[in-house]
Amino acid sequence: MTAAIEGTPDAPVLFSTEPTDCGHLIGIMTLNMPKSLNALSVEMCQLLSQQLEQWEGDDQVVALLLKGAGDKAFCAGGDIRRLYDSMSTTAPMPNPYATDFFGHEYNLYRKMHFYPKPLILWGDGIIMGGGMGLMAGCSHRLVTERTRFAMPEITIGLFPDASGSWFLQRMPAKTGLFLGLTGAQCNGSDALLVNLAEYAVASNDYDAIMQCLKQSDWQTTADADNKESHKENNNSAHSIVSRALAAQPVAELPASKLAQHWRAIQQLMNSGGLGDIDALLQSDEALTQLDADFSADSWTQRAVATYRHGCPVTAALTYALYHKVTDLSLEQVLYLETNVAVHCAANPDFKEGVRALLIDKDRSPHWSRTLADCLSVEGQNYIQQHFTNPYDKGEHPLDDWLSNAALGNEAVR
Repeated sequence: MTAAIEGTPDAPVLFSTEPTDCGHLIGIMTLNMPKSLNALSVEMCQLLSQQLEQWEGDDQVVALLLKGAGDKAFCAGGDIRRLYDSMSTTAPMPNPYATDFFGHEYNLYRKMHFYPKPLILWGDGIIMGGGMGLMAGCSHRLVTERTRFAMPEITIGLFPDASGSWFLQRMPAKTGLFLGLTGAQCNGSDALLVNLAEYAVASNDYDAIMQCLKQSDWQTTADADNKESHKENNNSAHSIVSRALAAQPVAELPASKLAQHWRAIQQLMNSGGLGDIDALLQSDEALTQLDADFSADSWTQRAVATYRHGCPVTAALTYALYHKVTDLSLEQVLYLETNVAVHCAANPDFKEGVRALLIDKDRSPHWSRTLADCLSVEGQNYIQQHFTNPYDKGEHPLDDWLSNAALGNEAVR
């Protein structure tokens, strides 16, 4: 029996608990904006952060599960329509709403990454942008035959944000750079391959999985105060969740496109600098010479078409960030992404991309620069300006995370 839902049924996030057989609780967090495919808003980020804090201090709650309402999406990104409305020519720099949005979003991601209790993701349906940030922050991620994920920011003139710089850089064979540049849509098998998920389950197995979690022996849970050993201990909550999920039947998922084409992607992404990669992506003949099977696949063709129609500034930012964050901590990456996001909110391409895709829906954006412009000396200076801290001392929304030394050149090099 599910505990009563806290708050109103139309709240943007619903919270409830499921009692286990041994008297503990599993917290359930449901993104509740199905009409917008559960797109993240400032309020949703605040509600999630507050509930995470409350359940962290509740010893009766042993694990948390995060899912989306409806059968189409877990979370299809952030509420960029509100961001668009805030990006007027008279908006101050840094944009107060952009600061509010990205500050709360990135604070939530940090809280999730360092959360001491298991965070289980029910990753069914569409997962994009901000949803990918939530996915990356969970400790146990389940995907289904309906899972579709992507970082499609190149279509709107932003960049792979939501901690995308962190998890794309950590994917094998530079597949993350390919996904960031092309916005390629991937499936559950792809998520398993690139360490964005651990378990393949059927979309109709939710109740069975919840039942298995409820029947687990939570009485042996290690002392949560010892957080370092807690995740490694055989009787820890993390290990209990892992055993319960591993006991589920493994679902048959669509074949991984990244596994099929990893060698061609690796060769493409290592062909030289961004200009060399662009030359290949712009030429059907060059792609065929690289790998005929790769170029003939409709999946590849869609990804390449997205790149060709996408924002050159986004491509330049994606490439620069990919190489910039190699040695940075998660917190440094989130700090750096905040800077870039706020600059994008003040520059023309983000607003133009949202206009073309979501406002006028003409799908004919007029980008401010070509890639050749971005690769010129002047263009490189423009790209690098996105990484600078636009805030006065002490005003950056993430300042309280890091020491002054960490916020210096090492954090933004």
